[in-house]
Amino acid sequence: MKIIADDKIPFLPGVLEPTAEVRYLPGKQITPDDVKDADALIIRTRTKCNAELLKGSSVKFIATATIGFDHIDTVWCEANGIRWTNAPGCNSSSVKQYITAALLHLAVRHDFSLEDMTLGVIGAGNVGNKVASAAKALGMKVLLNDPPRAREEGTGEFTELGELLATASIVTTHVPLNMDGEDKTFHLAGKEFFDKMQSGAIFINSSRGEVHDTPALKDALKSGKLSSAVLDVWENEPEIDLELLKLVDFGTPHIAGYSTDGKANGTSMSVQAVSRHFGLGLDSWYPEKVPPPENPHIDLKQFVEEAGKDASREKILKKAVARTYPICRDSRNLAEGPENFEKLRGDYPLRREFQAYRLENIAGLTNFACILSSLGFQI
Repeated sequence: MKIIADDKIPFLPGVLEPTAEVRYLPGKQITPDDVKDADALIIRTRTKCNAELLKGSSVKFIATATIGFDHIDTVWCEANGIRWTNAPGCNSSSVKQYITAALLHLAVRHDFSLEDMTLGVIGAGNVGNKVASAAKALGMKVLLNDPPRAREEGTGEFTELGELLATASIVTTHVPLNMDGEDKTFHLAGKEFFDKMQSGAIFINSSRGEVHDTPALKDALKSGKLSSAVLDVWENEPEIDLELLKLVDFGTPHIAGYSTDGKANGTSMSVQAVSRHFGLGLDSWYPEKVPPPENPHIDLKQFVEEAGKDASREKILKKAVARTYPICRDSRNLAEGPENFEKLRGDYPLRREFQAYRLENIAGLTNFACILSSLGFQI
């Protein structure tokens, strides 16, 4: 059999070769000629799987190593006998890490306590629930909005969107991109959305760029309606709006879910799905060696001493979280070279999640250790 695979999917080379011919190509450059005689595709979001690419091909199965699947025309694929799968939840802990870093950096930069803030989480799936859990560990009040879940489970756990926007001091979106229908999320965060938010509130989007309306978001920031924003996703990637990039506190190149752990999860889920479909015997495969972080040990006492005796709780927690993920680095790299958007994604460095780090020297610092442990750090 023949498989076409995105050449940026990590841990994949060599795995399927004993049972298949595998050709690795840049995801955005995969053409109809490339897939004409392929049995399966293993892709990421940059490969648009639609009639234009797939019509007349022998493709029977598509696995995307991503949570999102709006780059797959699922209706057309299903109507033409092509099965597909995504990797739900594969990078949820990675996005949790990203949002945690963003919240702590914002608190230090703008001098507020997270315990005084309410986080509105729009989209309470795999990612949103983990973000909510992290926010609670940081002492925040959390509101959840998820209309599909509310219809299915009842409204008890959920808050109507209007109430959430009026109440939350920070709003973060974790929704799929739905272009139409009852749960349309395309330009969900538009003028009316921002008008309903508290004056001086903060907006975070790490889901899909098209979830926010770029002109409306720029207006909300320039007018002072929003005090700041954090964006990992942008409309028209990789040709992002440079004015908006200058307006946000942190702007990153669609890498919130790019932890090495999340990539390993996405690759393994895709390999297992292809294996099950074609009977390749790799139904339980997972990368043997996920590289460890350069320095997995965190001396908590040293961080507290370096921060100073009058340092805020957020400043100390920020130092620990920044050891695992330096959001300032990613934001600076994009600000200095927005034309390198795809290169920054393709060459993204090793990043391990909280569970790969161990807290040490915690005597007398139980309060900090408990919070970090709740986030996923080892003790």
